Amino acid sequence: MELIFDIINYSVSIILIAICGSWVFLIKSMIDSFRLTPYLDKFENKSKSTPRVSVILPARNEENFIKKCLDSLTKQNYQNYEVIVIDDSSDDSTGKIISEYAKNNSKVIPVTAKPKPEGWMGKNWACMEGYRKATGELLLFTDADTTHAEKVISLSVAHLISFNLDALSTIPKMLTFDFWTNVTLPMISTFLHTRFSALNVNNPSKNTGYFFGSFFIMRKDVYEKIGMHEGVKNEIIEDGALGKKVKESGYKMKMVRGEHLIDAVWARDKGTLWNALKRLMIPLYLQSGKIAIGIFFAVLFLLFIPFPVLATSIVLPTETISSKILCVSAAIASILIYIGAVIEVKVGLELKTRYALFAPLGSLVVVLGFLSGLIQAKGTSSISWRGRTYSMKDHSQNSISV
Repeated sequence: MELIFDIINYSVSIILIAICGSWVFLIKSMIDSFRLTPYLDKFENKSKSTPRVSVILPARNEENFIKKCLDSLTKQNYQNYEVIVIDDSSDDSTGKIISEYAKNNSKVIPVTAKPKPEGWMGKNWACMEGYRKATGELLLFTDADTTHAEKVISLSVAHLISFNLDALSTIPKMLTFDFWTNVTLPMISTFLHTRFSALNVNNPSKNTGYFFGSFFIMRKDVYEKIGMHEGVKNEIIEDGALGKKVKESGYKMKMVRGEHLIDAVWARDKGTLWNALKRLMIPLYLQSGKIAIGIFFAVLFLLFIPFPVLATSIVLPTETISSKILCVSAAIASILIYIGAVIEVKVGLELKTRYALFAPLGSLVVVLGFLSGLIQAKGTSSISWRGRTYSMKDHSQNSISV
């Protein structure tokens, strides 16, 4: 029996040592990302033109956020632009708010989206409806729960032209409103610095392409050549899908930091948080069930397993060498997870340090959310988002690997 326990302890210890190595890599990637990612407002401005910009702003049931967003967009110091606001079948006062702003500001162009056709995600359809009204050479896509500093459009246009870019996306500051998002978002964000980091997006030799949906600007002709939102009409994570298409098509894109210039909301409450976690896993499962399950277990071990293993080894201590090795490796892995959480909370998300102390709880929420997404994808293959339920059985999700 002791031999069996030793084999189990050594086997788990090997896994934990691998987890430690992974977290060393993750932490280094985080530090490099924060240190080396360029800023939206720190560059040599070589631009001498002011092309027309069409801001495309889809909105569905956004009465609590859209006023603040429109206030920020109508006060931009850039002169040659329009704000195309699309009411996407809202059943609250969103449409009325849009109409009021349009009456008082000629830059605001109201659009009432036609009923969503079969096979389209709602936001993707609304963006297409907005594009049809656009008169600008550049298209700037943003969200109704995003706010912008008054010089954001000027900076983004100048940055894009100065570096001769085809597309530019800006990393916003993520706003959080509840405890569960505060403890969960840091654990999700740690992985953005590896797979979807700006350093990978900005590296021409990497095939990583990604947009933050809260803010990306691109040349209208490039948008048309990659198939517009029609080309990603059934994609759940449409911003990432568009970014990947831009990169794979050989266009020049760049991601920059703008947390001090743009605020965005990732999840508004625990309900939208839960759906957001499932939304990350469902498209991956629809691409490949085996890969999705493999990633789920990778996340399970990387984010959560070291904590219960450490707790068990402390509560039920034994004097064998294998048990001591297990305890030490679990402790080191747990410490590294905490270090990653602290870095993300303090530097990336600018939250209070105390939220990093809940790393095990945040990790558990991520794991359970991903598990729920897997179960849902395997069963009904449907997802709820912005008041709509989408059946995903006939939707292939091939434009982005989560």
